[in-house]
Amino acid sequence: MPSHTFVLNGEKVTVDVEPGVRLLWVLRDVLGVTGPKYGCGINVCKACTSHINGKAFNPCAVPVDQIKETDEVTTIEGLADTVDGDLHPMQEAWIEHDVAQCGYCQPGQIMAAVALVRKVQREGRAVTEADLDTIRNVCRCGTYPRIREAIQDGAQRM
Repeated sequence: MPSHTFVLNGEKVTVDVEPGVRLLWVLRDVLGVTGPKYGCGINVCKACTSHINGKAFNPCAVPVDQIKETDEVTTIEGLADTVDGDLHPMQEAWIEHDVAQCGYCQPGQIMAAVALVRKVQREGRAVTEADLDTIRNVCRCGTYPRIREAIQDGAQRM
């Protein structure tokens, strides 16, 4: 079986899996990283949203053989390690705004929010309502108003 190496949450990992296995299953079933959730498996619900090289992506849609050895994959488990403190500022905002109901989509929502805020900050501007409209992560509980408030608050903290 072929080996695949990449950086996961700051640590180099190597897995022995078939090339076409989706990265989500490698993360969850092989490496035991369960923050990225399985929702649809076809890149629609975005419950598995993580970061690759700092940009949001959905590991349910990416075969492990498309991940390079130098690629850095960050999941919700490693997000706090990207900043000083116990939690990432977006995670703190999520808690303060009491966003989660069932919580299933929240890791993906937070990862999408952080990627969006970083992009907007690189562009030298503030997050707009139009920017928030670009986040397509599905929340079955419908906490979208609190999600939007938490993203705005988290952006101020970042």
